[in-house]
This record gives sequence, C-alpha cells and structure tokens, in this order.
Amino acid sequence: MVLTLTMWRRSLCASFRGFGCRIGGPKGIWISHAVRTCSAPAVPAGRITALQAVNLWKRYFQEKGVTEPEQSSQYIVAHLLGAKTIESLEAERLTEFLSREKTEQVWKLCTRRLSGMPVQYVIEEWDFRDLTLKMRPPVFIPRPETEELVELVLADLQMKTETQAGADTELTCLEVGCGSGAISLSLLKSLHQLKAFALDRSQDAVALTTENALRLRLQDRLQIYHIDVMRDAETVLSHCSPVSALVSNPPYLFSEDMTALEPEIFRFEDHAALDGGKDGLKVIKQILMLAPQILSHHGRVYLEVDPRHPPLIQQWVEVNVEELQYIETRHDITGRPRFCILQKEK
Repeated sequence: MVLTLTMWRRSLCASFRGFGCRIGGPKGIWISHAVRTCSAPAVPAGRITALQAVNLWKRYFQEKGVTEPEQSSQYIVAHLLGAKTIESLEAERLTEFLSREKTEQVWKLCTRRLSGMPVQYVIEEWDFRDLTLKMRPPVFIPRPETEELVELVLADLQMKTETQAGADTELTCLEVGCGSGAISLSLLKSLHQLKAFALDRSQDAVALTTENALRLRLQDRLQIYHIDVMRDAETVLSHCSPVSALVSNPPYLFSEDMTALEPEIFRFEDHAALDGGKDGLKVIKQILMLAPQILSHHGRVYLEVDPRHPPLIQQWVEVNVEELQYIETRHDITGRPRFCILQKEK
C-alpha cells in the first residue's frame, strides 16, 4: 500500500503530544532519555542508487530501533532529491547512481536520524497545510491536529468578513505561543485582509517565526514579539489588542505525562512548549484571564487542548471569567475532544 504524504505525516506525528496519542501511561514505553549513541554504517566505497540507500538505511534504522524506519529513510532521500515523497519521484531517478556528494549527504542526514533526531529537524523543514516551514530544534514541531485548529479559526473569520459590511473589513488575530509561526502564517496566507500578532516566550521560536514570515513574504502583516504571557501580561495588552480572534496551541500536557514522552520528543523539543503544569492548564488559565481585555466585542478564543480539558475549562471559566462564554467543544479527526471555542460577551 502506498503511504501518502498526509498519511505518513499523521503516522509520524502519532506519538507526539496529546493524551491518548500514544504517549503512554505514567510509566510509558519510553522512560529512559539517554542519548542514543549508535554508530552509523560507513559510507560505501562504490556507487549506490537512491533506492539502495533507502533500503540500506531502512534496515539499519530497524536494527537500531528507530521509529518509522522505512518512512524515515524514504523521506530523507526524497528530500535530498528535491521531492516530498519517494512515490512522487520517477522510477528512473530511484535507480540512478547517486553522486558521491549526494551519497555523503544521505549518510549525514540519516546519521542524525539514527541519533533520535526527529525527521523534521533532520531535513530542517516541514509542511503545514499549504506552507513549507523551516524547522530547527528546540522549536516545537507543528502537528496535524493544529491544522484542524487553523481550519476552525479560518472558517469563523471568513464568515465574519462575509457578514460585516465591506469586503475590505480588517480582521486581527493574536497567536500566543507561536513556535515556528505555523498558525499565524497559515491564517495570513489564506485570509488576505487579516493582520496578526504572534508572541512566544522563546527567543528561538521568535527568530524562527520571523524567518518563516520573511521566506513566505508575509512579514508586512505580522508583528512578532518576544513576550512571556505568564510574566508580562501588561506588555501583551499594550502591544496586541484589540483583536478579533485569540488562538493558541499552548503547552497542555499534564506534568506527570512528561516522563512518558518518546525520547526524541523529550530530548529535542522545548519542554516549556509541552508542559502545562500539574493539570495542564497553567498557561491556558492565563490566556483566558487576559482574553476579555484583548478581544474586541464578540471576539473569540480558540484553543487546542488535551482531551481531558474541555469540561475542566468550561467549569473554570464559568466561575472565574464572567466576560467569556464557553461556546463549544470540537473534536479532531480521530474523534477526541481537542478544541475549545469561547466568546467575549461583555
């Protein structure tokens, strides 16, 4: 069976963050986070084809316990040949001999994967909806579920432009915890009348979002700030309000679940982008407290959360943030309650 790019991306991301997404229980499958020190096979003295390189590294990945061994080797070789997938390459290219330089590049990148480095960091890019984003550790790698979050926000904002007078109505959005800029940049690409603010506590994330915005020529409609929403609420309010929508894929793992993460996630990705505190709601509560001061009237909050969170968030908001109304919970493609939508009513 041919594995399409989308199918493999979901397969590759299946063990990424989110309760119920193969993180495991408190003891988990992976508890040790020691750095893998497997030695790579020597670069062959003779010539080798792309297909032979794929098969050789697939077997070596399997022997050394690398997750997704076949897909990893295929994706790396395809990337070096200028393609997204092996299936998209002509058969002749797969059976042509690689140049010495290209062979050495395959060995270099596959050796990084052998160390446990996620493929997205190995090839230094990843697709998100219709964008190709640059990726670097430790900036959080966007997951397929977040593409669904963007679709929810986009549908609502498009409806708002249709119901408001004038096709040129300006809309504004704030993304809290921008990471690589995936959410903001995807929204800007799809909605030309949108202007966005994006902030992150990590300077690495701010730098990567800036780079991606420049590469995609979206920098004129995006203002990016190095701000920690937990520590500097006043700066957030002064720089980023009012907005039509507040969207966030915040750190939402329960702290106790951090020990059950796959080693490659634990070792390479920013823990602050994953760990949401004891109940996973530390950052989420701060966002919701600030939301009424940031949003314009009837502005909305869109959150990607742990499937255990929606009822907890609804109850907490009813008690603590009277200006917000909990609108609904949406499920992701796997049927998990994953997205919360709230609205400013006062």
